[in-house]
Amino acid sequence: MAEPVYISKEKKEELQKELDFLKSTKRKEIIESLEYSKSLGDLSENAEYHQAREEQAKLEEKIVALEDLLRDSIIVSDSKKSTSEVSVGSVVVVHKGQGKSDIKYTIVGSEEADILEGKISNTSPLGRAFIGKKKGDKVTVNTPGGEIIYKIVNIK
Repeated sequence: MAEPVYISKEKKEELQKELDFLKSTKRKEIIESLEYSKSLGDLSENAEYHQAREEQAKLEEKIVALEDLLRDSIIVSDSKKSTSEVSVGSVVVVHKGQGKSDIKYTIVGSEEADILEGKISNTSPLGRAFIGKKKGDKVTVNTPGGEIIYKIVNIK
């Protein structure tokens, strides 16, 4: 069984809007493109028709993937977020190595991960290492450059 995908309520709404757009507007555009290319004649040598069919297949694949994601995803709720141990939705404040400066990470589902914003996936090596840990715990993460030790300073 696949790991569950965690998303925020906002991300779910964003994905639902994208799905609605693909099913209504984009699907109609491709159908119109198919109809036009059929009108050009011989389908066996009709590049426009074959391209439109390829676009249609990709679109339907994306629609199915979004429907599956929306159906199977778990909404991360702020009200259910624990501050006693790290879980999806937690903001974790850590010190790296012997450092004393705060580094802040938000643990999110893979759909929302963005390291530039400090959002790390619960399925990433760092995210997996933090999940379930408590304030004061030391976490060792193996990287290509060697082991890095993080100390959890706070969980919000």
